[in-house]
Amino acid sequence: MTGVIVIGKTGQLARALANRAAHHNIKITSFGRSDCDLSAGSTVIEQFANQLPACDGIILAAAYTAVDAAEDDRDAAFQVNGVAPGIFAKACAARDIPLVHISTDYVFPGDGNTPLTPDADTDPVNAYGDSKLAGEISVSTSGARAAILRTSWVFDGDGKNFMTTMLRLAQDRDALNIVADQFGRPTYAGDLADASLVAIKKLIIDRKFDGGTYHVSGTGPVINWADFADAIFTKAISRIPHTVNVGRIPSSAYPTPAKRPSYSVMDTSKFEREFSHALPSWEAGLDAAYQVWAKRA
Repeated sequence: MTGVIVIGKTGQLARALANRAAHHNIKITSFGRSDCDLSAGSTVIEQFANQLPACDGIILAAAYTAVDAAEDDRDAAFQVNGVAPGIFAKACAARDIPLVHISTDYVFPGDGNTPLTPDADTDPVNAYGDSKLAGEISVSTSGARAAILRTSWVFDGDGKNFMTTMLRLAQDRDALNIVADQFGRPTYAGDLADASLVAIKKLIIDRKFDGGTYHVSGTGPVINWADFADAIFTKAISRIPHTVNVGRIPSSAYPTPAKRPSYSVMDTSKFEREFSHALPSWEAGLDAAYQVWAKRA
């Protein structure tokens, strides 16, 4: 069985990787913040990365994801998202271990209206995006055989995310105002985990494959956050005590410290073609996430 180390233990993707690994004949060993805090100094991270046990590949699933907090906490965001990935990638290069690194649609300005390809121009509009782009650069210039997977709007049925937040608020409210001028496709964490495992397995098996940058998200119709909220409430109608009316508002009516991209629709064709792996629709992901949530509700 293939042995893969996952950096990250409690996040949505890390949990999904642990749950999905056996289906790919992969054994996961996870390391979390208690093992090594990626916000610690570079020397600490270097020592940890160089002392990792032997493995066939590494998936870097840990990240600083507090988008708004990053505006005032840039140093911490850049340490975790920009510096740490480069340290792990260099350790992988030195040991000839392939790496999968997870990035984000936030590396783009989000001001277009056509699906974003992996070679589209990057120009982040917030500190979080800046830090993730720095991480991409540090990985791609490390010499490691690495696949960088950009994703968007990740959700599951038991973590802290848009879906579970909407379902929590719906228990007490019969009306919610949701932003309707930011467009994308949600990504179920389980589907992102499957894609990550497919990618690391190809890197492990095909030693001539150097990786590259790819987009991984749910497929299906393009929606905005208000549409997604409606879909969530429709799916969970039997578990919500009343009808929830979704009011559609512009981003300007819900100001946040960090600006968000308006258009985050990702073109996933390069990933699907390179890895011969069809990405499921976000609607199918919503079905799966709801089943998990319903069991815990």
